Amino acid sequence: MHIETREPSHPLPIDRGYVLSMTIRTFKGRRDVEVHLYRAVWDEGELHAYDWETLLGGTIEGKERASSDPDGSKKVLLEAFTRQERDQIIEYLSSRYASRLTSITASPLELPIPLGLVPLSSFPEGKTIGTIRLDKIPRYPLPFSLRGLYDLSRHKPLVEEQTERL
Repeated sequence: MHIETREPSHPLPIDRGYVLSMTIRTFKGRRDVEVHLYRAVWDEGELHAYDWETLLGGTIEGKERASSDPDGSKKVLLEAFTRQERDQIIEYLSSRYASRLTSITASPLELPIPLGLVPLSSFPEGKTIGTIRLDKIPRYPLPFSLRGLYDLSRHKPLVEEQTERL
């Protein structure tokens, strides 16, 4: 399993500012499924603890009529992890799921966060989009919630791959 931890080019102005993803070798009939990890629960007081004026800014490049509503972008930050949480997640995943994962990637958020982003927790589950509730798995040891969002439509089915070999 490959673990890549990218460090910020300059110190982050806040503790919470790391995003993670993991790639599952095979999942629901698909190969190398990328899962974006996020915190699903946070203290409401945290919403008022940040200087949003400096943490949010601009809109998504190339998106005409992008929303300027800051609420989604605020939740993107609240779903992120601290450096300590990042390290705990990497340790947990690499020890418990080493044989099932091909990679874990951790990166700092780019600040300021553009307005109009959609938080991972707000994507509706459906035929191909789903959520893994890691914090609901028996013997989950971390002191914070951990969920993962995946989209199976972005990954080739294993059946096609096996047919191509024949």
